[in-house]
Amino acid sequence: MRDAELRTCKEGALTTLTNDRHGSHLSGANRTRGVLPPFNDLASEYDQWFDKEGRAVFLTELRALAELTPELPKPWLEIGVGSGRFAQALGIEAGEDPSIKMVDLARTRGVNAFVGRGEQRLFDEESFGTVFLIATLCFLGSPRGVLKETNRILIPDGRIVLGLVLKGSPWGQFYERKKAKGHRFYRYATCYSFDEVARLLAQTGFVKERVVSTLFEKPDREHHVEKPEEGYSLDAGFTVIVAGKESIPKKRRGRQVG
Repeated sequence: MRDAELRTCKEGALTTLTNDRHGSHLSGANRTRGVLPPFNDLASEYDQWFDKEGRAVFLTELRALAELTPELPKPWLEIGVGSGRFAQALGIEAGEDPSIKMVDLARTRGVNAFVGRGEQRLFDEESFGTVFLIATLCFLGSPRGVLKETNRILIPDGRIVLGLVLKGSPWGQFYERKKAKGHRFYRYATCYSFDEVARLLAQTGFVKERVVSTLFEKPDREHHVEKPEEGYSLDAGFTVIVAGKESIPKKRRGRQVG
């Protein structure tokens, strides 16, 4: 479905946004910044990976995410939506990405996609039930800033879903080697350990609720679609963490003396 486009000029910056049912959630403080180079310049090449050598890996990761979706509140947003592969398959209604070419691809897949970065205030407070970051955290310049903004836009009982390639895992080591060789995508990536991600979540107002692991086949093997397992495993190439927005009273009591 082709959506009408709403063009607004705010503080001299022209921003193109999709005018859809989520348009009412857009904040007036929107400003689009620079785009991480490879994902704009190589958008088509990135997208083709899902249909070629990455097909089984994609379906394995998708299966793990799909097992969790029935319990997640709506509406849904994906930060770092990319070309919209996961969003389309999971039924995620909206997405944002700093790459206009990725956003264009996501829109062709029926995703209401916006150009922007996760730390920007693109949406009003408490606009979404669930926010997904799938293979996105490792590419963020300000992961804490993005998670804080995610907390702000989630409803009180909202959830964040992180799809991660963790540091120390076989796939994490594989991508670290690619990064060391100056790979056009992975030289920008920073993998985090499970404990580091858990600390980031706690520092930004989230409580970890569920963990699922998958992709146990090594990077250099022929891949088949795998069944996910409950809990965290260092042997897994892909880990999904679901965390809830921490309940914080609107009025905190002052410190009592004595």
